[in-house]
Amino acid sequence: MNICIIGDGLTSLSLAKNLINKKINVHVCHQKKINNLPTNRTIGISKNNMDFFMKQILKINKKNTWEIKQIEIYSSKIKNNKILNFQDKKNGLFNMIKNDHLYKSLERKLLISKFFKKKMIKNDFYGQILDNKKYDLIINCDLNNPISKKYFSNKIAKNYYNDAYVTILKHEKLKNDTAIQIFTKFGPIAFLPVSNTETSVVCSLDTKDKKYIDNEVLDLIKENNPKFKIKKILKVSSFKLQLSNSRNYYYKNILGFGDLLHKIHPLAGQGFNMTIRDIKVLSEIIQNRIDLGMQLDSSILEEFEKKTKHLNFIFSNGIDFIYEFFKLEKQIKNKKVNKIIKYFGENKKLTNYFIKFADAGLNI
Repeated sequence: MNICIIGDGLTSLSLAKNLINKKINVHVCHQKKINNLPTNRTIGISKNNMDFFMKQILKINKKNTWEIKQIEIYSSKIKNNKILNFQDKKNGLFNMIKNDHLYKSLERKLLISKFFKKKMIKNDFYGQILDNKKYDLIINCDLNNPISKKYFSNKIAKNYYNDAYVTILKHEKLKNDTAIQIFTKFGPIAFLPVSNTETSVVCSLDTKDKKYIDNEVLDLIKENNPKFKIKKILKVSSFKLQLSNSRNYYYKNILGFGDLLHKIHPLAGQGFNMTIRDIKVLSEIIQNRIDLGMQLDSSILEEFEKKTKHLNFIFSNGIDFIYEFFKLEKQIKNKKVNKIIKYFGENKKLTNYFIKFADAGLNI
């Protein structure tokens, strides 16, 4: 059994590692070699997804992950007053990991496997791939290649006119197991611990009427800094934000995957978590075929779409609703809105539901 994965990001390598664990031959084909991985990007992986990742993809070295046990939500309208609070002191809520650490760990394990090959895309690769009988399945994780533009461009999309600005704070040592998100009039700012001396920051700022330079972003971080005695701030990088859901999940034996299928606002930290849930579903479908001694073919892609498309659409629009709610909240001058949110946040049954929703998606 042979599978081709197009793309060279965390999604591609995570999926590849899951497949070679099943002794499937995987070729990762990519356009550009990544020489310098950004050191200021991080991802949060929910507890449920981390359990799956560790068992079915890669056992990550614990020194490269950081457990978050509590999330505090603030509004800049009500200084020093939490409007929402989620916590699980016993089991933790999610784990933070630096992108470059995870990428290197995956690549290192993949390159020593006899089931794995990594290839640069050359010549008329995209023109020939549909007629290539070498691969049982082709999984496209690259948003910007000719296949994506031709067969996966039909999307339900929304431009947030937001840019995410990301960096990492290096600060004095403190107990650092609480993620903090502050909804400001410019957009949400998340402080996400990665160790007792480092905290990742994601500023999702409204750029429809104003573009921000790095110093302005740094000023916003410092102005909303909840508790850190900062020693150094790494270089700021940015990317545009949008909501999108693909109408087409597959074409012939090519499956779209990852951000090609769904992109969401990062305010809830669920983008890569949606992809891990997709890997879990696809992995189960493929494993069932292997157990039955069946060949891998395009019927797998149809089954994957039926099991995931509606859930991904509902989940991504749920995150969009949260974004729009807090966007409306910052436009309303009355502080009673925040007090109403706080009232609901004190309902333990409701907060437990939100914790489960963030952890396992709609499969709760």
